[in-house]
This record gives sequence, C-alpha cells and structure tokens, in this order.
Amino acid sequence: MQMFREEIIRLLEANVPLDTEQIAAELETPPNPQMGDFAFPCFKLAKTLRKSPAAIAAELAEKLPESELFARIEAKGPYLNFFCERKKLAQMTVESILQQKEQYGRTGIGKDKTIVIDFSAPNIAKPFGVGHLRSTVIGHALYRIYQALGYRCVGINHLGDWGTQFGKLIVAYRMWGNEELLEKNAINHLYELYVRFHSEAENRPELDDEARAWFKKLEDDDSEAYALWQRFRQLSLEEFKRIYAILGVEFDSYQGESYYNEMLDDTVKMVEEAGLVSQSEGALIVDLSAEEMPPCLLRKQDGATLYATRDLCAAIYRYQKYKFEKALYVVGADQALHFQQVFTVLKKMGYDWAERCLHVPFGLIRFKEGKMSTRKGTLVLLEDVLDRATELAKEIIQEKNPTLENKDEVARQVGIGAVIFGDLSNDRIKNIEFDWDKVLDFSGETAPYVQYAHARICSILRKAEGWPAAYDASLLTGDEEQAVIGLLARFTDMIIRAAAANKPSVIARYVVDVAAEFNKFYHQCPVLQAEPELRNARLALIDAVRQVLVNGLWLLGIAAPEEM
Repeated sequence: MQMFREEIIRLLEANVPLDTEQIAAELETPPNPQMGDFAFPCFKLAKTLRKSPAAIAAELAEKLPESELFARIEAKGPYLNFFCERKKLAQMTVESILQQKEQYGRTGIGKDKTIVIDFSAPNIAKPFGVGHLRSTVIGHALYRIYQALGYRCVGINHLGDWGTQFGKLIVAYRMWGNEELLEKNAINHLYELYVRFHSEAENRPELDDEARAWFKKLEDDDSEAYALWQRFRQLSLEEFKRIYAILGVEFDSYQGESYYNEMLDDTVKMVEEAGLVSQSEGALIVDLSAEEMPPCLLRKQDGATLYATRDLCAAIYRYQKYKFEKALYVVGADQALHFQQVFTVLKKMGYDWAERCLHVPFGLIRFKEGKMSTRKGTLVLLEDVLDRATELAKEIIQEKNPTLENKDEVARQVGIGAVIFGDLSNDRIKNIEFDWDKVLDFSGETAPYVQYAHARICSILRKAEGWPAAYDASLLTGDEEQAVIGLLARFTDMIIRAAAANKPSVIARYVVDVAAEFNKFYHQCPVLQAEPELRNARLALIDAVRQVLVNGLWLLGIAAPEEM
C-alpha cells in the first residue's frame, strides 16, 4: 500500500496547508471497504481554511487531478475517500508477495537502530510455570515484529538469580536435600525444597534468620554458598533452555540480576553524585514526592540493594553497550510503579535516553482454582499445558486425518501454537482467566483455525496441475478477490501498528481476518474449476494468502504446517 499512500500525499500536498508528514499521519483506513481504501479526514483544515470539513472534502474531490492508481476520489461528509484502481492493486500486491516471499511485509525503517527487549526472566531453582508464558511469548513476538521492521533486536533474559530466596534454598538443601534427586530432576527437587522451607518456617521462624545469614555468606563470596548457588543456577538454566526450545524462543543474553553485583556500588555513587540521594530511617532513597510517587529505595538499612538499584544499573549498562533506540521491559502490570520510579531516577540523573525506556505491561493469568503461588506449591507447569495441548491436537488429527504421516510433529505445532495464540490474541493489558477448555478450544478464532486455512491452501496448490504457472493478477477485480487483496496489501501497516503499540495482538487479529477472508473467497469463487486464465490468477492469489499466513504466524512464533 505504500505506493498508493505516497501518491495520495503527492496529490494532497499541493492543495492543503499540511506537510508530507502531517498528511501521512492523518491518513486512515475506512472501517468498511465500501467507503474506500484510504480516507483523509478534513477536520484539521477547518480552522485554517475557515470552512466546514465537509465543504473542504467536497472541494478537494473536485480539484484533485486524476491518478492512474485510483479509480475514483470522492467526498463523504468530512472525509475524502480514495478508491484504489483494482487491477493495479491486485497486480502490485500479488506480485510483491510472490516475489518477496518470506521477506514480504518487512521494511527498513529500523535500519541501524537497536531495540533491547527484556522478557521472560524466570527465577532460577523454580519450575517454568504457566505464569511465565505471557512475558515469554509477548517478548518473543515483539522481538520478531521489530526485527521485521529492520531493527537490530537484542533479547535479554534478566534471570531472577539473586536475592534472599537463595539463602532459603541453601538452608533447605543443606537440611533436606537429596543428591540423587537433584541429579535426576533438579528443578522439581529444588522447588519441593523451596515449598517445604516456607511450610516449615511458619512454625520455625528461626529458619528465616538462618536463610538471611546464608544469603549474607553468598554476598560475601563464601565458597560453599557460592558453589551451591552456581550449581542451582546452571541446572535451572539448562531446564529453562529446554522449555524455550519447545516454544522456539531464543535469547541473545542471559545476564541476570547477579551479573550486576560488581557494578552496584558505582551505580549508587552515580546517583549520589547527581545529588539525588537522601536517608530515610537508615535507608538510602531518592525522593520522588515532586513526581507524586513514593521514594525509590536504593539500599535497605542493612546495606542490601533492591530491584530498583539493579534495574538502574542494568539500564545504564545496556545503553552503554547497545546505544538502543528503545529499551522494552516486558513485565507484568503490577510492576508499573517500579518502572515509573526507575525511569524517573534515570531522567533525574540526566540520561535523555531514559525517555526511550518503556515498560510493556501485561495482565495476569488467573486460575479458576485461585491465585498461583510458588510458595504454596500450587504452580501449573507450562510444560504440562503444552503437553496436554499437543495430546488433544493429536486426538483431533487422528480423528480427522488418520493417514497423516507426521502427525506427532503436526500435533506439536498445532498444540503449542494454540497455547501461544491463546495468549497473544488477547490485548496484553487484559487479565486472562486460564481455563483448560478455552485454551484448548480448537474452533473459532484460534491458531488451529489459521493453520488449517494455510494447510488447506497447500492442499489446493498440490492438486493444481501445472502450478506454478504464468498468471495475470489484473483479472482479480471481483469484490471477494479485492477483499482478500486489500487485507494482504496492509500486512506491513499491521506490523508497524503492532510495533507502535507494542501489541502482538494486532498481528494475531490480522491473521485471523486473512484466514476468514480467504475462506469466504474460496466458498464463493471457484479456483481449480475456473477458466484457465482466471484459475491461474486465483491460484496466485491463494498462494499469496498462504505466504502472508506463514509470515504472520512466524511473527507470533507459531509454525504453519502444510498438512493437518
């Protein structure tokens, strides 16, 4: 659509008191194709031209010169609507997709710019619960979305690998740990020990004192404490990487909280030198009352640093290393105040890049059975969810397509895709109630629905004798064909929109719409039975749909099986 958009700007800039960027910012996509492919609202011009928006739109419709890219330009109330010339739109869109293939939709607007994305960040020595799903899949999708826009992306897994909980774990392991169980299933054993510690501590509060003492030893580089911590960390990281491999998620850095230990004193000193530090009841703080926020704590009374100290340190380190255009923190909405404080302190320290640090919040996953708690042991394991989804997918495949050769692999792609899409299709701000029936529903607006549309197109193309062949996309001027083409042409726009809002749900909604529009088209327009020239044109169209579905699902981290 970019060429059509540029033509509208060219037509308008000589006739309205707005510059190129202002015109581009005003262009809209009408909610109904019957209202045009583009709309230019005239409200902003009313004050300058001293006319009603409707009168301005009518005058522009009369005076704008004709263009071979538009069939007509007409006023509708305060809007000037542009209707793309159907043959041109069909040719340009289909040919672009089939020539560019997996590159279709990508742009270079982020060239030579870096986006740092902090996501997932589980705590070591604890199983990978379904509660970590949201940050992981949202962050991974944003990584790919920005990558498609030409940015260099850096995915950082800021592991929770430091803190008083490791004193508790060390105490628990020394008291009840079993070497054989640790070797056999490290994470489960460490999790059981963590749960047991909290249960025992309810009646034996002295355990908490002992845990604090062991964490102090860890901070002081005690050899036994450090060796146990390092072992717990490595075993955890191996398990996490196994889960990430199942999800198809990768990171560029696993620098967790512990990585910044040696830098914390210097960070606190920098805040002090900026004249921002004061004392409150023995603790070091940055007073943020002028910003109507609670104080940001840098050190507790006992000298221990806090999450804010580490995030300040990490942000400064990351900017020095990557010179990022934006730094995204894909962390739950309950941490909104924390990030407001951290970013405000960075601004007060004089870092102008702090304006480009953004918290990307998301809602909680809630459970019908109650809130998930790692302390009480009511954790739902992500792997269990993925396994169950895969099993159900396999049952459905066995029923619908029992002769499918690679049904285990397809079941895995469909099951895992269903879980990922079930998360990403929701607006990230909203809470999700985790319900087995909903997550594993393979009908409606789900990944399997989109994947099946892709597999169906692959089946049609396999049956099309002599395909691929020469085609004339200018024949695709029917309403059903144009509805599909119009959607395909807006793929890049959707990627840009998803990045601007940091919402992968924009892409999820889009691929569902593409699949639905394809299904409408296929039911109303014969493909294999059409006249030869039209047949080839429609085959080219559905091949283009197939490619866009592949590209869109890839952005979400979901596979597109060719058979289901």
